Amino acid sequence: MSGHDNASQLRSVLPFKAEPVVVRDLRRAVRGQLVEWRLSAFVEEAELAVSELAANVIKHVGKGAAATLVLEATADRLRIELHDKSYQVPVLGLVACDDERGRGLHLLAGMAADWGTLLTATGKAVWCELSSDPEMNCRRVQRAEAVLTKYRSEVGAMPLLQSRSAQALEESAIDLIADVLHWVTARGGDPDGLLDRAQMHFEAEAA
Repeated sequence: MSGHDNASQLRSVLPFKAEPVVVRDLRRAVRGQLVEWRLSAFVEEAELAVSELAANVIKHVGKGAAATLVLEATADRLRIELHDKSYQVPVLGLVACDDERGRGLHLLAGMAADWGTLLTATGKAVWCELSSDPEMNCRRVQRAEAVLTKYRSEVGAMPLLQSRSAQALEESAIDLIADVLHWVTARGGDPDGLLDRAQMHFEAEAA
C-alpha cells in the first residue's frame, strides 16, 4: 500500500484484481497499514468491511475485475472506499431468513457509522466510515434499541411501559440472542465461537 500524511489525515491506495484468493491479502494489507498508523482499534471491523466490499465486486462486477481500495484515516474515523469500473449501484434489499447470500451490505450498514455509493468518472466507489468517537458508539446503542423494538413487535410482545422499558428490552435482547444462536446452529455454525467473537469485538471497542 502507498500512503502519505496530509497534516491530520492519512491516506493509502491499493489497486488490485478482484479474485477470491486476493481477499486474504487485502485483509493482511489493511491490518498492516492500520497497525503502522497506530489505529489498531479499527482492524477487525476494517478487515470485515474490506472482505464484504471485495466480495461484492467479485460477485457483481466479475472475477478479475480491476479495483482499487482506498483508506483515509483521522484520529477517530476511518473511511474505506472500494472503487471499480461498473456503474451498477448496490441496493440494500430485503433478505429472507433462509437466504445464504445478500447479507453483506446489511452487515456493512449495521457496523458502519455511515456508508454509501459515489459515482465516479470511470465507475463507482462503495464506501463506509468506521468511528471510534464515543458519540458514534452511542449510535450503536440506538441501533440496538431500534432492532429490539422491532423484534418485540414481530414476536407480539406487549407494548413497552416507561417504568419497565429497560427490563423489557433486556429480556427481548436475551430472546433475540437465543434466536441468533439457533440461526447459527441451523447452518452448521459454532454458537460458542460466535459469542466469543462478539465478546472480543465488544471488549476491543470498549477499550
